[in-house]
Amino acid sequence: MRTHTSTSSPSTTPTSTKSPLYPLILLLILVHLSTSLYTLPLNRVIERRLCQDHYAEHDRSVVGSNGTVPEKLCKIDEVQRGLAWLQGMMETVFIVCDAVATIPFSFIAERYGVRVVLWCNLVPLAFMSGWALVVGNFPHVFPTQALILGPFTALLGGECVFSSTVFTLTSALAGEYVQRASYFSYISSTTYIVNFIGPTLASFTMSQNLWLPFWLNLALLLLAVPTIHMLPAAAATASPMLPVSASEDDDDNNDYDPTNEAGPLLAPQSPTPNRYSTAFSTNPHLLPRISHALHRLTRHVTGRRNFQTLLLSFFLTALASSDTKLLVRYISKRYEWTFAQAGYMLSAKALVNFALLALVVPRIIRTSMASTSVHGSEIWLNYLGAQASIAISVLGVLCVALAFKFWLLLGALVLYALGSALPVFTMSLVKSPLIARSDSDMQDFSIVMLVKTMGSLVGAPLMTVLWVQAIRLGGAGIGLPYFVSAGIYVAAAVVVARLEF
Repeated sequence: MRTHTSTSSPSTTPTSTKSPLYPLILLLILVHLSTSLYTLPLNRVIERRLCQDHYAEHDRSVVGSNGTVPEKLCKIDEVQRGLAWLQGMMETVFIVCDAVATIPFSFIAERYGVRVVLWCNLVPLAFMSGWALVVGNFPHVFPTQALILGPFTALLGGECVFSSTVFTLTSALAGEYVQRASYFSYISSTTYIVNFIGPTLASFTMSQNLWLPFWLNLALLLLAVPTIHMLPAAAATASPMLPVSASEDDDDNNDYDPTNEAGPLLAPQSPTPNRYSTAFSTNPHLLPRISHALHRLTRHVTGRRNFQTLLLSFFLTALASSDTKLLVRYISKRYEWTFAQAGYMLSAKALVNFALLALVVPRIIRTSMASTSVHGSEIWLNYLGAQASIAISVLGVLCVALAFKFWLLLGALVLYALGSALPVFTMSLVKSPLIARSDSDMQDFSIVMLVKTMGSLVGAPLMTVLWVQAIRLGGAGIGLPYFVSAGIYVAAAVVVARLEF
């Protein structure tokens, strides 16, 4: 994959350089759209079950003949706290299983290629949608808490492995700074445009039938299977996840050789019959290889102060951004809206995200790099862009916390969305001379995604606890998670300021 990138001619036509990105963008659309179609209706499925249980015990007069309760009666504190705890547990379990699966899946990628790993990543999403259909439609057989079994399937891969793969392949397809930054912007804007379409589609379909979004989810995941097969050939022969050597001899070599770190993370594997016949045989070297992978992972971080500083900022921003998962519940509870109505509000935020990342940021980057006064100072441009994005995020999240009326919230969400360009600048910093070195290359993205996963892992239970406490406080205190998030963003800005130029 690196060989292809290094030998690309500067004169390569835009068509030839951008076309490999199309299957990747299509895959992103399918996966993220399916996730959006699952997340929003799941809140209503859980709330409905908890609400039915509550009123069946305390006030059966509001329970309809078919066992349903009007959604607006479900915004009471007891039901919302139950929803917060169950959703928080499910998010935490999913992140933990995703992180645990990362290293084993690097060896699966070594043996079978990245396409197999991506196909495995579709299984948890499909199972969780199918399981929600089962649990939701058979309330007398399965308790609401049975939904927590779904996230355990993230042992077959999740966001950490998927995102690491996407960012590494995106970087490999780009030849130089402006193109790389633009590609990152395209990938990010794709995510945000799906986040615009997703809640809108989920809101509309769940208004027609609560179970329709889950069936659409499964259909999109089926379409993702052949899309993975369309990815560039390099995606099937190299692992972009962890710095694991493909050589068995290297597993027992304790001498550090920087040249071993270069190249693809896992060497290409030939699809020989013997390769598949021994796929599930016991490998006595597996544990030493995992230990060796962790040791090499540590070596990539130690002695690189700027990289360590940037990793800390990634952790903090991932921790702070965990508040976005609360938004739909926050809007629904604070303004007593249905989840379908709250979904439309999220789409307005995502529309700003898309416009910023697809149109504004790439134009700013190209204009700045064309200027003789800025040319050659890409690092400084990324640094200023990152700090500006964090500052806007601080203001936006504070406004979300203080928005007492829904029209104030709309303006706050638009402001908060303007800070969404942060990944474009920070991911570009990872590949800049300020951070990158000759013996790290694509492994750095894997480490970044692991750190971001750790931030989300801490953020999920933290935001759950804060949200439950916010419900208890009521009034202005209901914005507690967002006040805390603003403080964490400020800490991230201080960390980024410590980068040494």
